[in-house]
Amino acid sequence: MTPLRSWLAVPKESPFSLRCLPFGIISSAADPSRRVAVAIGNHAVDLKAFALGGGFQGLPEMHSHTDVFSEDALNRFAALGQDRHRAVRTYLQGVLRADDTAHAALLRDNAPLRASAIVPLASVTMHLPMRIGDYTDFYAGIRHASTVGTILRGADKALQPNYTHLPVAYHGRASSIVVSGTPVRRPRGQILPAGSATPVFAACRRMDIELEMAALVCRDSALGTPIDVNEAASYVFGYVLMNDWSARDIQAWEYVPLGPFTAKNFGTTISPWVVLADALEPFRTAALPNDTPLQPYLNESRTDAIFDIHLRVELKTASGNSMVLSNSNAANLIWSFPQMIAHHTITGCNLQVGDLLGSGTISGPDPGTQGSLLEANMGGKTPIQLPGGETRMFLEDGDTITITGWAGDEEGGLVGFGDCTGQVLPALV
Repeated sequence: MTPLRSWLAVPKESPFSLRCLPFGIISSAADPSRRVAVAIGNHAVDLKAFALGGGFQGLPEMHSHTDVFSEDALNRFAALGQDRHRAVRTYLQGVLRADDTAHAALLRDNAPLRASAIVPLASVTMHLPMRIGDYTDFYAGIRHASTVGTILRGADKALQPNYTHLPVAYHGRASSIVVSGTPVRRPRGQILPAGSATPVFAACRRMDIELEMAALVCRDSALGTPIDVNEAASYVFGYVLMNDWSARDIQAWEYVPLGPFTAKNFGTTISPWVVLADALEPFRTAALPNDTPLQPYLNESRTDAIFDIHLRVELKTASGNSMVLSNSNAANLIWSFPQMIAHHTITGCNLQVGDLLGSGTISGPDPGTQGSLLEANMGGKTPIQLPGGETRMFLEDGDTITITGWAGDEEGGLVGFGDCTGQVLPALV
């Protein structure tokens, strides 16, 4: 892939190359208001300041819409649709390119605008990128589903009969979705001790992670009208990394018969930068094979509907020991996001701008590629050995989990998401 070079210095290892330009919501000491920005290298381009300084004068289709960059969430910008998302990203690439494009001088040679619009990433605070009204978490990682199913039910009943027929999901809690860097409190709940018929009320002892991707919706759909699987991609604004924290012991007691509830609703962390759908187009790949004949509404015309995105999970303990727990890839999915959207709406359920759709845990086939501790320790049987002599079965207070993800390579320019980080706080007494 031919690299795109910027006149603004971009370290080759940065996930925010000129190919990426993810969108997020920032604030700063100089301007505490929340507003829209894009990330490039170690800097953010403040699009509110850029717009107020006339930076979008070369993009006529945005002249009547630049107020969206003064918003405290990306919802209004997202609602403009993929054509405008693409136009803004392409225009900003032209503004920031090293070669003398038609718009490069707008920012490069305008010292006052450059001073107000380009800010160090280290000086900004990141916020939730969108107002999230609804949140659905799918279970599209078949290798996770198979391993967990084997642990719980045995290899011959690892997958439920419906698994390869439809994208399984549950509705989560949008109010407890937090941006990267927000601590997550260990939950308390009902737990059934081994060998007992009566639950106890206690702090979670099996707090876990779930390595996921998530899509954010940019279009409303009509109540009562399903979305065609081959049109569903146009409803995606962009993608983030996600950690759907899980209380495995609380979940084991409460999930029958209606599924996850308080074991999942205490916290879900997402990365603050949204990588536009358009930025991931070069990294499309095929989903894992599914030999089950599908209902027509789930049959996609394209065979490369998911993405080749490297995913990494790192644990850092309170004592400072750190270890990479997992190296996985977003290609470890059996269902694509368009299929998830088609199934979500087949009954007529309507989507809204800002809805969040999680992929489910993304695990690979080999040791060191699992997306949860439950898989890595085989259901709490095999402790994970950390440097410095520490071990982990599940997360302890003070542990910090960081998920990173990127597509491409340093030569062509990384398309990355930044960090999705959270630290475990002790349960309230």
